[in-house]
Amino acid sequence: MTFYIDLKKLPKDYKTNEEFNKKIVEFSAKRYIEKVELMPYQAELIKLQEHLEKYKRKMIILFDGRDASGKGGTIRRITRYMNEKHYRIVALGKPSDFQKTELHMKRYIEQFPHAGEIILFDRSWYNRAMVEPVFGFCTHSQYLKFLNQVNSYEENFLQDGKTILLKFYFSVSKEEQQKRFERRKNDPLRQWKLSEVDLQAQEFWDEFTEKKYRMLLKTSTRHAPWHIIRSDDKHQARRQTIKLILNSVRYKYRNKKLNYKIDPKTVIPAERELKLMKKDRGKYGKFIR
Repeated sequence: MTFYIDLKKLPKDYKTNEEFNKKIVEFSAKRYIEKVELMPYQAELIKLQEHLEKYKRKMIILFDGRDASGKGGTIRRITRYMNEKHYRIVALGKPSDFQKTELHMKRYIEQFPHAGEIILFDRSWYNRAMVEPVFGFCTHSQYLKFLNQVNSYEENFLQDGKTILLKFYFSVSKEEQQKRFERRKNDPLRQWKLSEVDLQAQEFWDEFTEKKYRMLLKTSTRHAPWHIIRSDDKHQARRQTIKLILNSVRYKYRNKKLNYKIDPKTVIPAERELKLMKKDRGKYGKFIR
């Protein structure tokens, strides 16, 4: 496929139409290969859905992390071919004045799955551990209360033996986050993604990192561990996240020809991430991840 455009409108990086066309073809080929690589795993997700429905099991998946870390794009790849009747994507906005008077967890619990259903939270109750304390949307007392109580809540969710809880923290580097924000500013198709909170994310980078460390330290447990997803490479982050979901359940007719091994460079257990962060603090005098 060949693209013809006005040379005056070419980005400064491209001096000729041919060079621009070459970049477009390379980009298109890369996107196609990535799409094809994901499809066998997306087919497995349909089998997993059928298994959950048959055995009346429930799955809750949390997607947390910094702004522009790739949570939404990963959710879209996970659900692209899934049965719409048996999953929901939940992205709650600001709580109403009435909801602010209620238990923090209540509005999330109201969205929990029925038997055979998967719920994907695009940001979860862990907003209380990250975004809210950094931007002053909750009091320090509310923040500490949440950290002290959330593990007990999650243990209660899992007591029925039918519920699976997966917690993913998407970790983007400061440099890559800035690049993605710049792209949102300049791309009319992405400008809607840019919020006031996004615009302050770089400024509050260190504060978010401090909260991340404390959250992992306090809330990554044996029954509900955090998985850290390195997401500078979006495609790898998406593929490895799907593998984590598939590996969380034993279901019938699994395609044994696929590679389900997790890449340790992309998926980091919370315990290892905490050690890396402590090492960074010793070397640089602060957390940087």
